[in-house]
Amino acid sequence: MLGTIVNVIAVLAGGLIGLLVKKGLPQRLEKGLMTALGFCTMYIGISGLSDGKLTLVLILSMVFGTIIGELIDLDKQINRLGEFVRDKVSGKDTKSNIAEGFVSASLLFCVGAMSIVGSLESGISGNHEILFAKSTLDFVAAILFASSLGVGVLFSAAFVLVYQGSITLLAQWVAPVLSDAAVAEMSCVGSLILIALALNMIGLSKYKVMNFVPAIFMPILLCLFIH
Repeated sequence: MLGTIVNVIAVLAGGLIGLLVKKGLPQRLEKGLMTALGFCTMYIGISGLSDGKLTLVLILSMVFGTIIGELIDLDKQINRLGEFVRDKVSGKDTKSNIAEGFVSASLLFCVGAMSIVGSLESGISGNHEILFAKSTLDFVAAILFASSLGVGVLFSAAFVLVYQGSITLLAQWVAPVLSDAAVAEMSCVGSLILIALALNMIGLSKYKVMNFVPAIFMPILLCLFIH
């Protein structure tokens, strides 16, 4: 869990710095910064698509994963959690973007390739190098996100702890069925979801991106049957 703990600390530290910076930023600059972050997120997503080689696995993963996500409406549940945090922190202030900051930051920090592969390596071999590198990137991203979206980014650290921690702790159990192909396809699906998140950040769409997240884990099963 060392890699995940370091990652959580990096997000909290970056978020706190971002909150200090936010006080001096005009609203127009905040909007421009979020658009810039959206394009950066899109670049990360596009560059990660090349990890996948099995198009059928990508398609089926997105189909089955989205069905699961829509049936339980994962996006709604996570947003409710974000709104609960907002109500506790800022009362019933509907203008507060705590929920948006929580959801957007949680997605950015958790659905990328480094989060998945790093957590798996941390759990299987005790190698935390990928998560340490990710922590550095997330530290910078947390500064930028918090300076634009506020305190909600800090609470995304809890999501990172639960998400990456769970993958790390379960890694040895799934290792026997976790092929290199499955990991590559999980990375590819996560990258595609990042592109959807980027479109939301830029303001071109309002996808319920959280409902796509179950698709990340579909390749573990599908790669057992599709090669």
